[in-house]
Amino acid sequence: MSSSIDSKEADDIRSVEGPVLVLVGQTAIGKTELSLRIARTFGCEIVSVDSMQVYRYMDIGTAKVGEKERREITHHLIDIVTPDQPYHAARFVEDALQAIGQIQRRGAIPLLTGGTGLYLRALQEGLFVGGDSDPVLRRHLQGRAAQEGSEVLYRELARLDPAHAAKVHPNDSSRIVRALEVVQLTGLPFSEHLRRQGAEGSVRFARMLKLGLRCPRGLLYERIDQRTREMIETGLEQEVLELLARGYGEELKPMQAIGYRHMLGYVRGRWDRQEMEQCLARDTRRYAKRQATWFRNDSSIIWFASGEHEQLLAHIGRWLSIHQR
Repeated sequence: MSSSIDSKEADDIRSVEGPVLVLVGQTAIGKTELSLRIARTFGCEIVSVDSMQVYRYMDIGTAKVGEKERREITHHLIDIVTPDQPYHAARFVEDALQAIGQIQRRGAIPLLTGGTGLYLRALQEGLFVGGDSDPVLRRHLQGRAAQEGSEVLYRELARLDPAHAAKVHPNDSSRIVRALEVVQLTGLPFSEHLRRQGAEGSVRFARMLKLGLRCPRGLLYERIDQRTREMIETGLEQEVLELLARGYGEELKPMQAIGYRHMLGYVRGRWDRQEMEQCLARDTRRYAKRQATWFRNDSSIIWFASGEHEQLLAHIGRWLSIHQR
């Protein structure tokens, strides 16, 4: 599908009137299985809210839904860019709005599902500089500053955001890294965020139901450990080797994501297999903890236990009986 949206169509759908369903939760908690069931039950098309599933050739490490399921139920925002193409929250907002508009014009219900809280917040509230952060991206930029020097990154900032670069000293690596992080994460210059100072560009959803899955920490960690083993057993190493063979180097942001940087460490000989698996599971648990903190701050989410599928489906049915009129 197209990854851009013309200004007229954007204006038309900045206020989304039809019902929209949202399913969020931590990694490995069971969103994919439940989202398919919701889609089958209520006639939904699924919009992925995942910052990694947008990339082609990265299937196992991102736990993408299978081709069979995608043929049965239309999925949007999966496999739309290559790993060397930038993707950020601002572009996600445009792509998601286009998908939502297309789905509703077909008479179906959009179901947004995934674990990238920043993307969902950007869609609803606009882009905010204060809390937007990506530990992987920041670590990558800090590593570059240490290896290449802050002046190299400063020249990059001057090209991407000359207005902000004019206010930053070339040796102030902390501010340079932060400004570059914001540009790469949101798609807008730091100076533009400061100018906007608020939720300009936010979208009004007249009827949105946000549901979340949660489960005890011990159970979630067991699922994360199981998923880690499955990714390794089903070919994550071969997937990474094929990415490298295609010319996608480990310096790229998606190649530094959880799973990919760990397998790169193994194939480059920096870790043995046991170390790689242990570190992958550990860092996935840490990511899940950050997700929990993020979603916990959203008071509009209605929470269900990960096994309460029937109760959740019944809640959607009641809600749609009122909001589809």
